[in-house]
Amino acid sequence: MVTQYKLHRQTLVLLIYLVHLCMPVCVDVQSDTEAIVGKAMKLTCISCLKREEVTVKTFVKWLYTPSPTKGKNISYLIYEYNTNNSNVDDNPFKDRLNWNGSKDLQEVSIEIRNVTHNDSGLYTCEIRRLFDFELYTPVFEVNKTINLTVKEKASDDTTAIYSEIMMYVLLVFLTFWLLVEMVYCYRKISKFDEQAQDTATNYLAIPSEQKDNPAAPVTE
Repeated sequence: MVTQYKLHRQTLVLLIYLVHLCMPVCVDVQSDTEAIVGKAMKLTCISCLKREEVTVKTFVKWLYTPSPTKGKNISYLIYEYNTNNSNVDDNPFKDRLNWNGSKDLQEVSIEIRNVTHNDSGLYTCEIRRLFDFELYTPVFEVNKTINLTVKEKASDDTTAIYSEIMMYVLLVFLTFWLLVEMVYCYRKISKFDEQAQDTATNYLAIPSEQKDNPAAPVTE
């Protein structure tokens, strides 16, 4: 009973450890830079927190700078996120933007619906964080830019093609390796059975007289 209790306790500890390993981890990835006309496009902006246990207030602004026209670069505030989760109504993307950030605000991405050719240009993600410590309130600011290009149809992604080829090659290799292991195990079991059968046959081949009349013990 004690051994079973210890086994259950060890299993519980192992499960807790595995759950801890499966906790989500923030990874700073780059955004896609090619959009397709008429499709939705996610502009990815991630800024990982080094210490998630610290209380922080996050403010986000998304700016859009169209492709240079007549030598002028004008930036528009297209989305603003703060404690009140406010949006900007007067901008070229009215009713076409969705907030696509995470709950902890490590990801502050947005999504453009029904992309048009006029959406090409430079997008800037401005993140401002106010950390709440007991003695002071430091400010952290970071800007990330995305140079978006709009196309009629998706171009061939060589990376995706190579990844798919490697996936099939790996699948074939694992299948072959599994077959080899099955054959090896089958031959090993068969050899063990043959040895056991030979041992039983040799035992049965002993003359019955020797079984019934074992050698008498030697006495002095």
